[in-house]
Amino acid sequence: MVAVVVILAATISVFVFGFADSIDKPAPVVGESSGEIVTQDGNDGGIIRITHIAGDTLTVSNLEIVVDAQDACEKTGRLVNLPAGGGDPTPESQYVRGEDVFDNSYNSVGGPIGEAGGTWEPGETSTFRLASSECDLTTGDRITVRIVHTPTSSVIIEETLTTI
Repeated sequence: MVAVVVILAATISVFVFGFADSIDKPAPVVGESSGEIVTQDGNDGGIIRITHIAGDTLTVSNLEIVVDAQDACEKTGRLVNLPAGGGDPTPESQYVRGEDVFDNSYNSVGGPIGEAGGTWEPGETSTFRLASSECDLTTGDRITVRIVHTPTSSVIIEETLTTI
């Protein structure tokens, strides 16, 4: 009888005092992803494609893309404040943090991270381009791309890509 009263009192106090409101929601789950990098050829290439194959639908405004290109050009940069309106992540814009490794030309960001609408559904591919002037890729260079869910600071996609 005492145990039942204690359990009821604890349950009621959680709802009355709002302790349940302080519990954070978990990060979305990405069950499977893939990536590829297209080697640069003059002003072409340097394109990174990340495909969200299976899992939860992602809210793009809750994501940052971290590019670790230490192996290729000793730089690390982030795309933030997504979706990148107009697909133009210029170094002076609100879309780039850290070192600028990104191509700053128009439409260098594509897919859900560069479009209004706000969601990245399973089966969709997001693309962005690295600038050859900032990060010249050669065969065998490795780039690690992490998609971070900012509300929970969780890495939900991590792909290490090698140029061929």
